[in-house]
Amino acid sequence: MTSLPPLAERLRPTTLDELVGQQHLTGKGSILRTAIEHGKIPSMILWGPPGVGKTTIANIIAQTLQVPFYTLSAISSGVKEVREVIELAKKQNNVILFIDEIHRFNKGQQDALLGAVEKGIITLIGATTENPSFEVNSALLSRTQVYILKALDKKDLVALLNHAINNDAVLKTKKITLKETEAIITISGGDARKLLNLLELVTDALGNKAVITDEMVMQVAQQRIALYDKKGEQHYDIISAFIKSIRGSDPNAAVYYLARMIEAGEDVKFIARRMLILASEDIGNANPNALLLANATFDAVNKIGYPESQLILSQCAIYLASSAKSNAATVAIGAAMSAVKQHGDLPVPLHIRNAPTKLMKNEGYGKGYEYSHNYENNFSPQEYLPAAISGTAFFEPGKNAREEELRKFLKALWKEKYKY
Repeated sequence: MTSLPPLAERLRPTTLDELVGQQHLTGKGSILRTAIEHGKIPSMILWGPPGVGKTTIANIIAQTLQVPFYTLSAISSGVKEVREVIELAKKQNNVILFIDEIHRFNKGQQDALLGAVEKGIITLIGATTENPSFEVNSALLSRTQVYILKALDKKDLVALLNHAINNDAVLKTKKITLKETEAIITISGGDARKLLNLLELVTDALGNKAVITDEMVMQVAQQRIALYDKKGEQHYDIISAFIKSIRGSDPNAAVYYLARMIEAGEDVKFIARRMLILASEDIGNANPNALLLANATFDAVNKIGYPESQLILSQCAIYLASSAKSNAATVAIGAAMSAVKQHGDLPVPLHIRNAPTKLMKNEGYGKGYEYSHNYENNFSPQEYLPAAISGTAFFEPGKNAREEELRKFLKALWKEKYKY
């Protein structure tokens, strides 16, 4: 007996009208739908969270246009496979190459696509869950159109559940009542594929008469549960608790919330990126090495991935939580940005303007500038700020040993000008 494909595959849409969500791209009159209807699509990057229709849209495009369609996964393919497809494409017309998880291609692999895309030998459709501005090199990005797919909302997901129950060849033979949906939607994390796979798991467990409740879903899927929706409230609550634990110098709470995120499969880059921000925002010059370690962590976890990355993330989180803290740099740039918005483009003082021409020198540009290294302690107490905000202290050193030394140094230099 031949086994059936999974429910998610059985229900994969074959036309744009069957697609749930993404109406801004595929609805009537939308930009992508119009391009498909005209039979001419650009090379594109489809960017969005897992399970929102990236692969499905690529398949629909190929089926609608009736053109040769090749698929590669960046996880298992490299330059060799890309070049093989390009050689095949040279003997055909209007070839589409779909590359799933294109952000996993390195620069060399992405560069192998450039010529074929530019010459129109292939139309590239790349799918990524990562911001292409960071993960796709600029040369390839400039040759593609980026389309952003949105996470499916609760209305979309409930509609998908009802569609599956009423239309799937297997499920419609059962008596299924969808009584509650919160658990199944939360556990699936907005991923349509996970949602349908979980629905199939639950209905198989319940038999031909199934009343789907939150409690029943939790019982069936309990070994997979960490009620952590990567796009919902738990996602933001846990990362908030993680950051606040580090800011509050509690390494125990920090590693606990880190473990919660790792167990739930949180994106390793997301965790590392937040620690990198914190290293400047909450530690700053109280311990400049924190930024160096956080940056090294971000680079390392990109190379290593799970599960080993959990060791690197733990080391960094504990170091940051145990470090001296200062938000002086954060407060300084915030105050300076407010001054810029309040006062607009104030004129730069003449004595510190550049004077590359005789006319500018005659106008007083650079006149009276005091070269700091010609003075005692390499310091001249001249004003650098525009006249309207002269003497404003944006930077206030924090109350820690390192910045206290800086406070004394600045006070000795500026004396009464800045009231540190």
